[in-house]
Amino acid sequence: MIKKRILGTAVLFSALLVIAGCTNNSPTSSSSSSDKTSETSEKVDVNKLDLPQLDAKVKDNEDLVELQTDKGNIKIKLFPEIAPKAVENFMTHAKKGYYDGLTFHRVINDFMIQGGDPKGDGTGGESIWGKGFGAEPSNQLYHIRGALAMAQSQQPNSIGSQFYIVQNKDDMSDGLLKDWIPNKIIDAYKKGGYPSLDGSYTVFGQVIEGMDVVDKIAAVKTDSNDKPESPVKIKTIKILQEAKTK
Repeated sequence: MIKKRILGTAVLFSALLVIAGCTNNSPTSSSSSSDKTSETSEKVDVNKLDLPQLDAKVKDNEDLVELQTDKGNIKIKLFPEIAPKAVENFMTHAKKGYYDGLTFHRVINDFMIQGGDPKGDGTGGESIWGKGFGAEPSNQLYHIRGALAMAQSQQPNSIGSQFYIVQNKDDMSDGLLKDWIPNKIIDAYKKGGYPSLDGSYTVFGQVIEGMDVVDKIAAVKTDSNDKPESPVKIKTIKILQEAKTK
């Protein structure tokens, strides 16, 4: 049986981006950001949408966590009203200490840092329900720099426990279509991110403090499989605020 590898090889800035692959790192097909986003945004004025990632303030309907690592701490707000399954899964795992002591097993500078796998090799982890669940793409959440998202394999309903934080700093705004992507998000992509992943994966949070720590982790020396040569560990994930339900 072929085990899934949650994050396959990324050919940065020049070819198809994937966050899925088999153990042989074979790429999977993926549509462009504009193609995927159009499915959900073509009938609405995207510039009138609420874009919570762009507001550093933590609102009552958002969760706030502190991801404590041996390289420093990262504060992230989560969006349970937009990505309810991903947030519930992440928050429940965090409360139970599921992520404590795990590593960032896959690190690609100028792309992302990925963790949340108890096996530490990209093939493990499960959801709080004991089975995978599907993506929750939204035209309100994007893979801008600092976005927190759930990793998945090529198979449907394959989200488990693995997550990644987008780290790329390069301007990615060129070629993004204003009819499908909010102007403010296009501006945000000038500061980095990975728009080619939009519409296929679940963004469910945004770093509001500690991007310097994300950059520090992304810069560590890695082997040929993008695994840090010296483990970068998650000490714990501390819950600082839970969203108030309506």
